[in-house]
Amino acid sequence: MNERWAIEATEDGGARLAPLGDDGLPVGEIRTEADLVSAVRARPGVARWVWRSTTELYPRLLAAGVRIERCYDIEDAELLLLGHEGRHGAPRSAAAAWARLHNRPVPPDPPPRAAEPGSQSSLFESFEPRGTAGLPFAALLEVYADQQRRHGAAEHPDRMRLLTASQSAGMLVAAEMHRAGLPWRADVHRDLLDGLLGERYASGSPRTGGGGEPRRLAELTDQVSAAFGRRVRPDLPTDVVKAFGEAGIRIKSTRRWELAELDHPAVEPLIEYKKLYRIWTAHGWSWLQDWVREGRFRPEYTPGGTVSGRWTTNGGGALQIPKVIRQAVVADPGWRLVVADADQMEPRVLAAISRDPGLMEVAGHDGDLYTALSDRAFSGDRTHAKLALLGAIYGQTSGDGLKNLAALRRRFPLAVAYVDDAAKAGQEGRLVRTWLGRTSPPAAGTEDADEAGIPQDQEAQLPSTGGEFTYGYASSDARARGRFTRNFVVQGSAADWALLLLAALRRAITAAGLRAELVFFQHDEVIVHCPADEAATVAKAIREAGELAGRIAFGDTPVRFPFTTAVVERYSDAK
Repeated sequence: MNERWAIEATEDGGARLAPLGDDGLPVGEIRTEADLVSAVRARPGVARWVWRSTTELYPRLLAAGVRIERCYDIEDAELLLLGHEGRHGAPRSAAAAWARLHNRPVPPDPPPRAAEPGSQSSLFESFEPRGTAGLPFAALLEVYADQQRRHGAAEHPDRMRLLTASQSAGMLVAAEMHRAGLPWRADVHRDLLDGLLGERYASGSPRTGGGGEPRRLAELTDQVSAAFGRRVRPDLPTDVVKAFGEAGIRIKSTRRWELAELDHPAVEPLIEYKKLYRIWTAHGWSWLQDWVREGRFRPEYTPGGTVSGRWTTNGGGALQIPKVIRQAVVADPGWRLVVADADQMEPRVLAAISRDPGLMEVAGHDGDLYTALSDRAFSGDRTHAKLALLGAIYGQTSGDGLKNLAALRRRFPLAVAYVDDAAKAGQEGRLVRTWLGRTSPPAAGTEDADEAGIPQDQEAQLPSTGGEFTYGYASSDARARGRFTRNFVVQGSAADWALLLLAALRRAITAAGLRAELVFFQHDEVIVHCPADEAATVAKAIREAGELAGRIAFGDTPVRFPFTTAVVERYSDAK
């Protein structure tokens, strides 16, 4: 059996397919078979299936109980190649790629499909193949062959091929996680909402679950209004800013950290209101009704949904589950959740990609990286060590951060120079790439610069005074791009490593014949749902997959990629 086969679905549920040679072109005749699932099932020896879109074909295979080992997603590869070639924003469909190949008018991409909440989205309940938007199967094969040539012309061809392969693997994982679903106890969720928010009043809109503002929010609104001496809408930032201004307090925003510094009786109920309001609107009764079916929450993941390669979801808010709501994520009876967090992932990635000997030595141990860093360069002061390293990655421009960064530069010059060079390239409008070749646009816009912000879990640990971590869009477009690309080379390379981690873990679970299922992933955290007696094996597999991903992505370096792993029945118990 040939190693690679190309396949597409026909409108009648059948399939067109052909074996491929090393050049990406067919080595035999194009065949037509009556059933897509049967065509794949009859060829278990195929090592990699080449198709236009994983989100179109793979869900149908999964619904029929067919899993494949590897795939090559042509349209996903086109997106990566266009970015590498400096053509961000160009249509990425197979039809568009073929049109470019033949110097013909390039059709725009179809609009993205909106998520359909429910137990199994329309991806699984019906099958409506888009084919290749009128593109003959032979033309699709031309696009694939041309992509092989373009990979060879990349700055680092082998790395680019690895990036494309890992991104395609991520697409398989995303479809499988959607199919499996995250275990979710609706009854526990309802009890949490009732306890946090109280009963719902009769008036309201369907968006908020068929009821008006919950009792607890109404009570907090009254408390905020009483503190200001007039009626105030806590859900309207402009009204809150105006109310503080009338009280002689000028604020720029209603962000929690800014409010927490104020001395005013409205602050405490206002912060509580904001927290509960977010739960009510994002994960309240309406969300529960829309998104949880038969004990599972099934978001639609989009690998590489951001410029930096981080994943996003198409609706459902899976990547922003509040800690209190995580109590509803409960393993099935006799099963466990193996929750694994990569420890200080981005600093370790910086060590690997910069090849700084000193920082690689620090990152070559499983213990706390910031403590090891402080022992070598900051007289044992872990806080200053952490601020310095985060300052290098995210860009700190004032206060003690400059002194901390200077100390870091003296001790780890190659690491700091690596992100400095990326920032300079961004300021000058040049292309900036991750280690594997994912490419930042030459002029990142506001929405892209926002990606370079400090993650919430790290931002909360940083001091609010004595130095400003400036992120997001600055007054100077060039400076904003520099700040973005400084972070991009690290954050994006970390996202590339995470794809390889997921691919290695998926393969290890399959090879071991486990019943375990990958059910959740975000940035540096993965959750596997498995029988209790498989938990130890899964935890070991995660650790080994992390180390293997590091070697495959970055080569032979002393850098370690350890995990903090918890085996729990309830997600909230993991942290």
